Amino acid sequence: MIKNFLVYVLSDSVGDTAEQVARASAEQYKDSDYEIKKYPYVESKTKIDNIIEGLNSENSIFVYTIVNKEISEYLRQKCEEIGVPYIDVMAPCLDTFTDFLGQEPVRESGVIRKLDEDYFKRVEAVEFAVKYDDGKDPRGILKADIVLIGVSRSSKTPLSMYLAHKNYKVVNIPLVKGSKVPDELFEVPRRKIIGLMIDPSDLIEIRRERIRVLGLDNSVDYVSIEKIYEELEYAERIMRKVGCPVIDMTKKAVEEAANLVIDIINDLN
Repeated sequence: MIKNFLVYVLSDSVGDTAEQVARASAEQYKDSDYEIKKYPYVESKTKIDNIIEGLNSENSIFVYTIVNKEISEYLRQKCEEIGVPYIDVMAPCLDTFTDFLGQEPVRESGVIRKLDEDYFKRVEAVEFAVKYDDGKDPRGILKADIVLIGVSRSSKTPLSMYLAHKNYKVVNIPLVKGSKVPDELFEVPRRKIIGLMIDPSDLIEIRRERIRVLGLDNSVDYVSIEKIYEELEYAERIMRKVGCPVIDMTKKAVEEAANLVIDIINDLN
């Protein structure tokens, strides 16, 4: 019986999966002690040769997750040559999935890690959109990927949130007649700025619904057609001054508008 042994964990990514499988297995044998030797990003035959050189085959075992078929096969051959037991963690899973799905795997390393990175980028973008929503802090303008400007109820916030789920850091700035436009708006590259306009009749209906939900008086300036025209004219002047492209949000779904924003930003950048 082997009392002390080494577990060589190899992967063409970070190696967390192989390490967890190796530890979970080794911990089942309480009369033996083990040590993990972890080698991430094993992507060449030379690196495998360097790892194997000089190891004691009598108390070593290899556990690996290498999806590159050539490298995985090379490691298997080397283990068999020197008589070291090995466990290819991915092989039975990939073989079974291949038979089940009727298609070959892409054999791309680090896929889960890339998904995790994408998830955290999305979370960061959503937190950014919330933090800098509705002009709360104009300093966010200089940090943003996209800056949306427009009058109240022109879909700035829902559009910001939708774009955030596409990993874009978005700031939205309300254009209110009589209120100072943040200086940062004229400092940020105009290729990052998108103006949002909307038909006055649609805007008044949206605002009236908002007033109704809030239980407020329907006679306030917020839903005055004259004031709405003034607001839109003011917003249009600012957009011309900034020199940004403008999207007409009238009867547009957020998804449609977001695709337009992304197309414009990609074209300008």
